[in-house]
Amino acid sequence: MTTQTTTPKTAGTPTTGAHTGLIGIPPHTGRALATGGGLLTIVSTFLAWTWTAEFPGDLTVYGYPGGLQVLVLIGGALTTLLGLASYGVKGLRWLAPSGADAAIRLAALATFTTTWYTLIAISAQLGGLVNLEPGGYVAAAVTLITLLGALALPFERPEPDPFDSDSTGWEQFKHTTAQNWQTIRAAFTSGAPRPVRTLPSYVEILIIAAVLAVALLVFTYGIGTEYDELFVGFLITAGLGFAALNKSGLITQITQITARHQNITICGAFVAAACFPFTQTDDQYATLGVYILIFATVALGLNIVVGLAGLLDLGYVAFLGVGAYAASLVSGSQSSPFGVHFPFWAAVLVGAAASLVFGVLIGAPTLRLRGDYLAIVTLGFGEIFRIAANNLDGTSGPDLTNGSNGISSIPDLKILGFDLGVQHDVAGFTIGRFANYFFLMLIITAVVVLVFRRSGDSRIGRAWVAIREDETAALAMGINGFRVKLIAFAVGATLAGLAGTVQAHVTYTVTPEQYLFAGTTPPNSAFLLAAVVLGGMGTIAGPLIGAALLFLIPNKLQFLGDYQLLAFGLALVLLMRFRPEGLIPNRRRQLEFHEEAEAPTVLSKTGA
Repeated sequence: MTTQTTTPKTAGTPTTGAHTGLIGIPPHTGRALATGGGLLTIVSTFLAWTWTAEFPGDLTVYGYPGGLQVLVLIGGALTTLLGLASYGVKGLRWLAPSGADAAIRLAALATFTTTWYTLIAISAQLGGLVNLEPGGYVAAAVTLITLLGALALPFERPEPDPFDSDSTGWEQFKHTTAQNWQTIRAAFTSGAPRPVRTLPSYVEILIIAAVLAVALLVFTYGIGTEYDELFVGFLITAGLGFAALNKSGLITQITQITARHQNITICGAFVAAACFPFTQTDDQYATLGVYILIFATVALGLNIVVGLAGLLDLGYVAFLGVGAYAASLVSGSQSSPFGVHFPFWAAVLVGAAASLVFGVLIGAPTLRLRGDYLAIVTLGFGEIFRIAANNLDGTSGPDLTNGSNGISSIPDLKILGFDLGVQHDVAGFTIGRFANYFFLMLIITAVVVLVFRRSGDSRIGRAWVAIREDETAALAMGINGFRVKLIAFAVGATLAGLAGTVQAHVTYTVTPEQYLFAGTTPPNSAFLLAAVVLGGMGTIAGPLIGAALLFLIPNKLQFLGDYQLLAFGLALVLLMRFRPEGLIPNRRRQLEFHEEAEAPTVLSKTGA
């Protein structure tokens, strides 16, 4: 008996492989609507969207965009520029080396979503649509028209999979749904970008400087959002806008340019980061900046263990706690039983050395385990550290950590007579306490990045990658797996202890509850591992960006209350579903998840 398979054909179904849009508007009309709609969106942001200033951002002024209108203005400008680039306008074709159509769809979607989110928020907060001014209705209409025009742009439809004519209705529904999903994915897929031509070195360096300046501007705007609605709109615009530039191929070409000048790019990134405190009028957001750097530094240390060596460590935050406790005990705190006050360099050495010792002591008996068994042991170590620190209070155990009260009143650092706890005036700028610690952590982060780069490119780094890819094969080739893994564990623990010494002085107090496996606020082991996986394992920029997002987003989503972790977890699930290799993956890992991608001609030792 032969089962007949058929390809569903209905009237009006586009021909397989035909270049048509998602909706039935002629492509040339859709392109005109998308481009013109983007321009009209810019105009609509200069109109008043509501009559009252009770909605944050003051959207009542004509001729001056404010609050969320600025984000809509940026989305409309991006859509317009990509639309003009799709027409081949001279001077704009560099915006879309991979083609502009998929990028236009994402840019139009960003503009539409941000606009309608703003109007819905106004109506919900102020009590109905009656609170919208005509400018709000104009913005809603033109962004909808822009999105419809963008969805009408042509793309190559995938080949439909045949299905069994004897299938049940449910099986046919699943087949049709899967086919429609493949069509939607194809609509947002772009081709390979044109290879970027070699430019004079000074031109490429200027491009890198411009990119870093834009990155600093975006980060400063995001961290300085003053109300919840603005931050949500920022996430929508920044996320979909970045996706649009990625689909246009511009991000790929910028990556190729930065790869030619890696040292200059890294140095420029630290210079841009050092400019952050000078963009602030007070110490409020420098506080977030220093905590982000502490979190990012620890995540980068974990990246050596997880990203390079492939060891799943679920108790890594304990090494941060060991460094913090060790430094606080010798830094002159009145809660310390030792009553000593070491200088900064000595406290740093004590914290790093204590974490190193614990890393070796924990790693030596456990690193002969693999996979889930190693993860369970490290999880147990993290909990044992927290419980032990809680019990060393003089009652349940020796009086060392002051129990649940922790080590308090840790004095501020003084380095070469420079007191980090007081304000300083530098070139007319007032640098507050947290800005001082921000610069200190920036130096420590630079040291950690240097260690990561040098170790990743070294012989031991190649051994880590070999162990990560196939430990059995690495052992067969003569690599001492236990020694190599123990070095990775020790180096990662030392770097975490280094960050812990600064954390102890920034927070003034070190308590056991700061070093949980999971919690609502980082750093904790779960968030640290998520930062590495989310950002991109085995890379430098990946964990730094992942840590910044994982610290900043929960801090800004506190208005969700009990639903904060639900929304945050849902976002992580979606990201891992659609980009499992991370935000900034190395090329080797990207090929593992996307086998259809073009193989690189050269792979470095770490696959970057």
